[in-house]
Amino acid sequence: MTTTVLERTIELVPELRERAEQANADRRLPEENIKALRQAGSFKVIQSTRNGGLGLGVRDHLDVISTLARGCASTAWVAGVVHAHSWLLSHFPAEGQDDVYGDDPDAVVSAVIGPRGRAIKTSDGFRLEGVWPFASGSERADWLLLGGVVFDGDQVVDEGDFIVPTSDVTFLDDWYVTGLRATGSCTVTLDGLDIPRHRFLSLPGLIMGDSPGGALHSDWVQRCAPVPVLTIALTGGALGLARQALEDFPPLVIGKTIAYTADRQDTHPITHVKVADAAMRVEEGELLLYRCADEIDAAGKAGTELPLLTRARMRVDCAVGVRRCLEAVEILFTAAGATGVRSSSPLSRALADLKAINNHGLLQLEMNLEMYGRLLMGLEPNTPLI
Repeated sequence: MTTTVLERTIELVPELRERAEQANADRRLPEENIKALRQAGSFKVIQSTRNGGLGLGVRDHLDVISTLARGCASTAWVAGVVHAHSWLLSHFPAEGQDDVYGDDPDAVVSAVIGPRGRAIKTSDGFRLEGVWPFASGSERADWLLLGGVVFDGDQVVDEGDFIVPTSDVTFLDDWYVTGLRATGSCTVTLDGLDIPRHRFLSLPGLIMGDSPGGALHSDWVQRCAPVPVLTIALTGGALGLARQALEDFPPLVIGKTIAYTADRQDTHPITHVKVADAAMRVEEGELLLYRCADEIDAAGKAGTELPLLTRARMRVDCAVGVRRCLEAVEILFTAAGATGVRSSSPLSRALADLKAINNHGLLQLEMNLEMYGRLLMGLEPNTPLI
């Protein structure tokens, strides 16, 4: 019987957990984690079969990433965005895809997708320069996708992402943070690098359904809506963290006396109410995220376009989903009392990691609600990222 990628990923959880504390101290993922995920195929879930991947769906993606988070949240975060980048690469020109995966289908790709850099059109491609913060996992990656605004002379003509070898960038050791500490999301810089034309993908073109590489693939997942895929790829770790926190909480309070009372915490009704409240918030987050994943998958399988309003709601689904997970762990952290405050507490680490996830620009709840509300009121969208 063939072992599935999810089964192989589940087997990794104990060793990821053993290395998690040291990984946080080092502020980057251990190379052993990268090797383990490569061997298990955990990076390749939605990577196209043409490029050596598994070509599975978004629900499978959530299953794998949420599982990884039970061992190490930073590993889950990096794996989640690597999934997104492998999917995005399937839309580049064929030669660009082959540059990355032709000799190494296990290549790991980091990215800063937003157009923070500046690219000047040349006769045979582009000249790219810029500063890109938050390049998660970049020091462990083989390639980078770096976003930039494209100029033809003084005129802005496009924006998109460029394939860059990791060896060509400069890394700044500036990842000093409270959450997702081991992701190594440091800043990368380029003073000027010539990029051939086949290593560029227009993001407006991709969002409008016009990409040079999309038609090369037989996997339906490559037909899924771009912004929903890139957004939900940020959420799986939150779900795994919250699920694990529900398991970590009872051992912290069983047999413990509530401070300045004679009552046992584990048998007290208030504890039961709080645990149930936290559990239901995790359920709400899970239902939203998996509904979103299933709708993305269904449209990809059918080859149909998701309506604009549905895609906008999916961004809210993702933002609300990770917020519910954060709220759940906040409840458990507070209920644990002084026990939860220790830096060694799994609840304190989970809380810090969940706050970091919720602070990602695409997952800002209020901004997503405002964007969706505009459309519900019949107004024009205030962002193309829908």
